Amino acid sequence: MKFFINYSLRIVQIINWLAGRAVALTMGLVVINIVLRVFGMPIGGTYEWVGFLTALAIGLSLAHCESQDGHVAVTIFMEKLPPKFQHITDIFTKIIVLVFLIITFRETISYANSTIVAGEIAQTTKVPIYPFIYILAFGFIAFALIIITKMLETIRKAVGN
Repeated sequence: MKFFINYSLRIVQIINWLAGRAVALTMGLVVINIVLRVFGMPIGGTYEWVGFLTALAIGLSLAHCESQDGHVAVTIFMEKLPPKFQHITDIFTKIIVLVFLIITFRETISYANSTIVAGEIAQTTKVPIYPFIYILAFGFIAFALIIITKMLETIRKAVGN
């Protein structure tokens, strides 16, 4: 179990690093486009690239946010319940989230496949969109890995209490 947790966290560190690079590229692209626009030479397709990079930044950073407990959680009611019930509720909630992420992953892959078949490309840059969609799907799987690791930790706590 320790290997699985360490492996999952390492994957999340790598994709979070990639998400950070996507944010940096977005900022650089916007700044360079603004400067070049002053000289009458805007970068074509900036809007599309900003959209692609922003989607990657968000999709790839979800798992890291979960690993750091960065998502909003309302615990005022749960804190008043016995620890065993808290653990059971937490496990149940994580199962629901895991099912949702697996369905989201499957549908995202299906959508990416359909864009390949349809030959969909970005209007201005003529870049195929399916690689970005596949990367987003990978972000959902990384998010699911973190949910599994947290669920395993909660199960260990529930059994240990």
